[in-house]
Amino acid sequence: MSSRRKPSRRTRVLVGGAALAVIGAGVVGTVAANAADSTGTASAASAAAPVAVRGGDLTRSTHLTLAAAEKAARAALDAAAKEGRQVSVAVVDRNGNALVTLRGDGAGPQSYESAERKAYTAVSWNAPTSELARRLEQAPTLKDIPGTLFLAGGAPVTAEGVPVAGIGVAGAPSGDLDERYAQAGVAVLGR
Repeated sequence: MSSRRKPSRRTRVLVGGAALAVIGAGVVGTVAANAADSTGTASAASAAAPVAVRGGDLTRSTHLTLAAAEKAARAALDAAAKEGRQVSVAVVDRNGNALVTLRGDGAGPQSYESAERKAYTAVSWNAPTSELARRLEQAPTLKDIPGTLFLAGGAPVTAEGVPVAGIGVAGAPSGDLDERYAQAGVAVLGR
């Protein structure tokens, strides 16, 4: 018969914890050793190899520079100010992201967001928003597209017939005036 005693619960917990610590250290050491070669950099086997995309699988787009967006926004705001109108002007890039938004002195609080939405709408459809507003008669659900505003005052900016930006103006007493000021912003880019 063996006179061997059963280890206490405390001893079993301590031995088990120590064993887990040794195993954990071994795993961490193995991972670290595999992740670095002799120079200390990631090994080729563990790093994801970059994938080169073929040129035929890419598209290129042209975007308006920030300097040009500022110039266009300032020209639109100045055109409105010359006529005593308080408006907001927004210029968005090809993807509809705001590049510049200027709120003129005394412009209404709603004009800021309206200008951005008009600019977004103009660049999205590559058409003045006054023309797009007329399209609502045939397709009234267009107005349900998020972020759009089918009121006159937005004008697209194009390069070689392709939309690269949109300019939106809001706050004048009529959409026709808003659009005229937006067109002043477009015009300054052609000079």
